[in-house]
Amino acid sequence: MNAMRQNAAGTPHGPTSAGAQGADGNPVVEPPVLGGPEQTDYYLLNDLLTDEQQALRRRVRDFMDQEVIPVINPYWERAEFPHELIPKLAQLGITGFQIPGYGCPGMSNVTAGIVILELARGDLSISTFMGVHSALAMMSIALLGSEDQKQRFLPPMARLEKIGAFGLTEPAHGTDVVKLETTANQDGDSYVLNGHKRWIGNATFADYVIVWARGDDGHVGGYVVEKGTPGFDPRFIAGKTALRCVQNAQISLKDVRVPAENRLAEGHTFRDTEKVLLASRFCVAWESVGAAIAGYETALAYAKQRHQFGMPLAAFQLIQYRLARMLADITDMVCMNHRLSQLLDEGKFSMPRVALAKMHYTERARAILSDARDMLGGNGILLDYNVARHLCDIEAIDTYEGTDTVQALIVGRDITGYNAFVPTLPGH
Repeated sequence: MNAMRQNAAGTPHGPTSAGAQGADGNPVVEPPVLGGPEQTDYYLLNDLLTDEQQALRRRVRDFMDQEVIPVINPYWERAEFPHELIPKLAQLGITGFQIPGYGCPGMSNVTAGIVILELARGDLSISTFMGVHSALAMMSIALLGSEDQKQRFLPPMARLEKIGAFGLTEPAHGTDVVKLETTANQDGDSYVLNGHKRWIGNATFADYVIVWARGDDGHVGGYVVEKGTPGFDPRFIAGKTALRCVQNAQISLKDVRVPAENRLAEGHTFRDTEKVLLASRFCVAWESVGAAIAGYETALAYAKQRHQFGMPLAAFQLIQYRLARMLADITDMVCMNHRLSQLLDEGKFSMPRVALAKMHYTERARAILSDARDMLGGNGILLDYNVARHLCDIEAIDTYEGTDTVQALIVGRDITGYNAFVPTLPGH
């Protein structure tokens, strides 16, 4: 591909080519470079995919390259969500990812991973929007809802006619969200919800928000709060430096009355909530791979285009070394995640296996994107090249669905048998 594109606003303020001048005597301005996938799949893993999987991958990649990347930067800069892209996303037919039936594609985990990778390669805000909607909100209903609830909620969500959000994190409870304080007290044929939620993506405009609250029995359950319900107040969180297009909200719930039929029927304890978190954490791992690939592709294409001291950057030893290290990390990430996806398809899933992937990938993606930004020099901080956007956004990916420290402790507990999550005082 190695396409050359203008920035999203259409203004010519990309890099100048080496020594070239236009008719007016001013330096010729080149559009920012957008790297292609030709040199990324070094071990030919794409050959392991079926023809259908490869075709879907190309379709999602083309959509991101043609519909999203040319317009996303101004939205990111303004911290706005591109709502006009939602009908176009719906036409891809990927909403719901692995969920079978109800208008969802029922993908394998391998297929879903490739789709999420391509979404994230284009833009992490769009992949996060789809992840929150499909892997959190829809998956909550698919895994824990009754048949009636699935029939009622999932089809319009699969068509993106109704947008979902997932309300778990609270202002005082992130890593220890198992201790959430939001309550759901039964009152006749309704539940009355009170409490607060924070960092809830899509919540400012979502039609259905899955709110997790502690019931009268002390256990956590999920409640589908519909848009416009009295007492439900989502406030946009401004000032973010990452995932700026994602509309995160702090939610206040004051005597929010939810009908009993909107309580997820099979969600009885926090253990059930963790089933959803496993599915979504898997998606986040693939997001990190996509972002890393975006950084590497652009750095490689830029190094071939940009000349310094009369030579393309790509001809210098230090640049080649850094590109080779980036490619090695990406190849490692794709191989590892492909195998993880196969294990999930075979039913050999576990939270520690997913946690190891999320921990490793986000750390490597941050390093790759930081290297890519540095290799682009001053142009690396311009949104025009997309690397700066990915570099900022990966900070949120590193944190949500559990930080690398949390993932490490999940893995550590599994391999040692000791729970190191809750520190204890000496002598206790």
